[in-house]
Amino acid sequence: MHDTATFALLTILICGAVTQGLRFLPFAVFGGGRKTPGYISWLGSVLPYAIMGMLCVYCLKSISIETVSGWAPSAIAVALVIALQAWKHNSLLSIGAGTICYMVMIQLVFA
Repeated sequence: MHDTATFALLTILICGAVTQGLRFLPFAVFGGGRKTPGYISWLGSVLPYAIMGMLCVYCLKSISIETVSGWAPSAIAVALVIALQAWKHNSLLSIGAGTICYMVMIQLVFA
């Protein structure tokens, strides 16, 4: 009765519908020429930075300072991200280059 493929398809469809509904919700609530409340605009301006900060803390929380190979790849990648962001002001470039740098460091240099 409960086919695995049917269950998987229904799960994907429901997840997709909920995701689309959540994306359309702000337009339904604040659309139609209504002015967006100030706190919503404020959240829209500060949340991207808060999320990036939280991701940085999450990524750097388990660094081991006992050995050079425990902290150097992260330190080099973070320095590269900061330098690229200060120079180019392009988050995608900074994060992408930092990720590639980190992966090269842990796979080839500090392996």
